[in-house]
Amino acid sequence: MNSAESAPSTIIGITMGCPVGIGPEIILKFLSSGGHSGVFSPVVLGDLGILRGCARQLGISVPIVSWQPGQDVAAGAVNVLSLSKLTSGLTWGSPSRETGLAMATYIIEAVNLIEEGLLAGMVTCPISKTSLRLAGFDFPGHTEMLASQSGTDDYAMMMAGERLRVTLLTIHIPLAAVPGQIRSNEISRLIRLTALSLRRDFGIDTPRLAVAGLNPHAGESGLFGEEEIREIQPAVDQMNQEGWSVSGPLPPDTIFHRAVAGDYDAVVCMYHDQGLIPFKLLHFKDGVNVTLGLPFVRTSVDHGTAYDIAGQGKADPASLSAAFRMAVQIVMNRRNYYAS
Repeated sequence: MNSAESAPSTIIGITMGCPVGIGPEIILKFLSSGGHSGVFSPVVLGDLGILRGCARQLGISVPIVSWQPGQDVAAGAVNVLSLSKLTSGLTWGSPSRETGLAMATYIIEAVNLIEEGLLAGMVTCPISKTSLRLAGFDFPGHTEMLASQSGTDDYAMMMAGERLRVTLLTIHIPLAAVPGQIRSNEISRLIRLTALSLRRDFGIDTPRLAVAGLNPHAGESGLFGEEEIREIQPAVDQMNQEGWSVSGPLPPDTIFHRAVAGDYDAVVCMYHDQGLIPFKLLHFKDGVNVTLGLPFVRTSVDHGTAYDIAGQGKADPASLSAAFRMAVQIVMNRRNYYAS
C-alpha cells in the first residue's frame, strides 16, 4: 500500500531551480541549519552531483543522500530525488539549454508526485526563463507552467509575508499597457480568488480585502482618471454583494500603511510595482510567492537566480526558509478546511 492510500503525505518537495544559480546553495544552507524540523520533511528534486559539489566548494557539512518515492526520509540529511546528471562542464551563472531541461524536469516530476499523493506540496527555487525557453518550454515562468500542467485556468500570484499580502491584477507588462487591462470582470475574479485563498490557505474565516486604485488619490472622483469609476468600483460593489468584505478603491499612497496596521488581510493591486515596491520594502529577505488557484500547494522564494553571486557562498536562504514554513502551514490549513 502506498502513502497515498494509507495517509496523507508529510513530505514537501523542494525543486532545485536553475542548477547554476543560487538554488543549490540556499537549499544546502537551509537544510543544514535544522530550521525545517517538524512533522513535514523536505525532499529535494534536483541533481545529487551538483548539490554535493556545491557543498564541497562552500564547505557546507551535511550528509547528502539519494531518496526515491515511497522511501522514508533520512533524518539530519539532505534527501535528494536526483533527476539529472550535470556535474561536468557547468559554470556558475551560465545557464544553458541543458540546465533548462533539468530545471523543467524537477518541476514536472514534483507535480506528478503530488498528484500521486507522494508529496504534500512543493516549494520552488528560482529558474531562468531564458534557459527554460531554450529547452523548449514557452512559459513566462513557474506560475504559468504549473497552471498549464495542472489544467488550471483561474490562478494568480500572491506575495505573502507576516506583515503584508498582495495580489496583482497585471504583472509583466509595460506600465503604459496597464490602463487597458483594468477590467471589472478581471478585478472581480482576482478579488474572489484572493478571498477564497485567505479563507482556505491562510485560515482566515472572514477575510478583509482592500483594492488599490490605479490613479493618484484613487482618481479623486474622476479628476485624475476614470478607471476607478468605470471598472474598479463596480467590481468592489459586486464582491460585497457576494458577501465578501472588500474596501476600495483606496488611494495607493495610504492603502499599504493601513494593511500593515492590521485593517486588511490582503491588498489587491492594479500592477506589478504598485504591489511589489511596498511588499519588498517590508519583506525583501523573507517574502514568499504563493500561486493561488492551483489544485496543490506551491510556494516559492521571492527572488531570482542571482547569477552574479552564484557559487560564492553569499546567498541568503531566508526566503526559502519562509517559503517552506508557509507551504507547511497552507497544507495544514487546506486539510483542516476540507475536513470541516
